[in-house]
Amino acid sequence: MASAAMLNAPCNIGAVKFEVKLKPSPNLFCARPSVKLNRRRVLTIRASKEGHDDGSSSGPLGKMGLTDEECEAAVVAGNVPEAPPVPPKPAAPSGTPIVSSLPINRRPRRNRRSSAARAAFQETNISPANLVYPLFIHEGEEDTPIGAMPGCYRLGWRHGLVEEVAKARDVGVNSIVLFPKVPDALKTSTGDEAYNDNGLVPRSIRLLKDKYPDLVIYTDVALDPYSSDGHDGIVREDGVIMNDETVHQLCKQAVAQARAGADVVSPSDMMDGRVGAIRAALDAEGFQHVSIMSYTAKYASSFYGPFREALDSNPRFGDKKTYQMNPANYREALVELQADESEGADILLVKPGLPYLDIIRLLRDKSPLPIAAYQVSGEYSMIKAGGVLKMIDEERVMMESLMCLRRAGADIILTYFALQAGRCMCGEKR
Repeated sequence: MASAAMLNAPCNIGAVKFEVKLKPSPNLFCARPSVKLNRRRVLTIRASKEGHDDGSSSGPLGKMGLTDEECEAAVVAGNVPEAPPVPPKPAAPSGTPIVSSLPINRRPRRNRRSSAARAAFQETNISPANLVYPLFIHEGEEDTPIGAMPGCYRLGWRHGLVEEVAKARDVGVNSIVLFPKVPDALKTSTGDEAYNDNGLVPRSIRLLKDKYPDLVIYTDVALDPYSSDGHDGIVREDGVIMNDETVHQLCKQAVAQARAGADVVSPSDMMDGRVGAIRAALDAEGFQHVSIMSYTAKYASSFYGPFREALDSNPRFGDKKTYQMNPANYREALVELQADESEGADILLVKPGLPYLDIIRLLRDKSPLPIAAYQVSGEYSMIKAGGVLKMIDEERVMMESLMCLRRAGADIILTYFALQAGRCMCGEKR
């Protein structure tokens, strides 16, 4: 009789075979729509690591052809399919002491148990859109390696620059900042080459904008690459850096860069009052749309060494401590912040980055403006050197350092790792 027969329905999910067995019951009827089920009848699901009946290892679950009502009726009647058993509690290693659970309600580790949970609760994220790629350019046709900065080059402005920008854009990095290596013969005490409309930087901007109109181009506004003295401003005969006269030159430099197509001009000189003067000069020339990223808290740091080698822009005498900030000072950053905000800065930058996370957080907490951090050449070269010596995992340390800058409050990060980090975030191999 039908009621005395065992119903054996094989089902498959992937490479796992399920056999659904219904134990015989005198009250089981196969006709629809009415189904009578005995509460004592048991529906069991047995899994075995076998393939499908047809030999395949994947495919949909074989169905018994029951309606939702029939499936629900089976469960109501007590014929609940058996699921896999509760896994046993993992054993502790031998010698583990037996202790009572600590009487604590709050266990933060619960939110760290799985990678899915950690990703869900992650407070800080980073993407290629947060990165600005500093690029060194020169008049030559070939790309020249920079010894103190492995992986970085002085790029030929007509070829290497365009190719490097293309690589960055391929991984989502669409913002760059240009730094020129100016021929010594063009350097003067007043840095007049800085505002030459046909100089290296304006030419490079026009070339890039012609090739990539949507590329965001930041520029550096300072006299040191163009100065025969290697300082950010005009040097008086007694060694004093002249403030207001330097600002006059910087205004002309910023306007020349804006005229070439720069999106953001970035005064890094640390002269007093330069943000307001540059804003007025840009507006007077019809460049109200051009932004200013001020180097608000630029410290007189020892982390800049490799950069100065890249541009051959070391001071010919003295240091930059009379205009860059003292690394020991914290509150002074608020003075610079208030000045730059009131003068019309659009973005506030902290330089260096990782050693000055407290300053980044200070500016983040005190200003509604976007905050930028510059992971400078010394930071980059230390990570590179540690990786070469196998003292650290270069890629992991690189990404951790960038995440720390973001966590401290930086909206954007100027970093020589931009291309490498972009590839890492996009899943590409170096």
